[in-house]
Amino acid sequence: MYVWPCAVVLAQYLWFHRRSLPGKAVLEIGAGVSLPGILAAKCGAKVILSDNSELPHCLDICRQSCQLNHLSQVQVVGLTWGHITKDLLSLPPQDIILASDVFFEPEDFESILATVYFLMQRNPKVQFWSTYQVRSADWSLEGLLYKWDMKCVHVPLKSFEANKENIAGSTLPGRHTIEMLVVSLSKNSF
Repeated sequence: MYVWPCAVVLAQYLWFHRRSLPGKAVLEIGAGVSLPGILAAKCGAKVILSDNSELPHCLDICRQSCQLNHLSQVQVVGLTWGHITKDLLSLPPQDIILASDVFFEPEDFESILATVYFLMQRNPKVQFWSTYQVRSADWSLEGLLYKWDMKCVHVPLKSFEANKENIAGSTLPGRHTIEMLVVSLSKNSF
């Protein structure tokens, strides 16, 4: 478990939009060490962190990140993409869903979007803010977004000062090609 380059870019996007976060319901999926979710909570959002319910050590890492940052109010839940569970069903409507580098294995792409789509049904105005590292020109979300009736806006990294090799004094994201997406249901506008 470590901070992926995408997490730093998503955290930069959150920092750039920090004034809009207080009071927002935010869920981070695939949180791992939870940098974006921790930052959102520090900026006043009501955050729930989630990772794979089948990997308890991932959930322990989320809890440790909360403890280290004195965020006892942040809830940690186990969610497995593509599975309808009691924990998924009990989540309140969200305003923002965060994900950094969850689009890693192509076989998981549809399960991730199916889970996000389910959550979007509870609040059709929710936005899915996601960063991913471009690993192959052959991998695309476009067809799946269309299938799940979602639209996507690619946010230029320059627009939130994330178009550098080093952000916030770190060595990340380095020379990795990172994309920032804002996804919503097709029938709603931003």
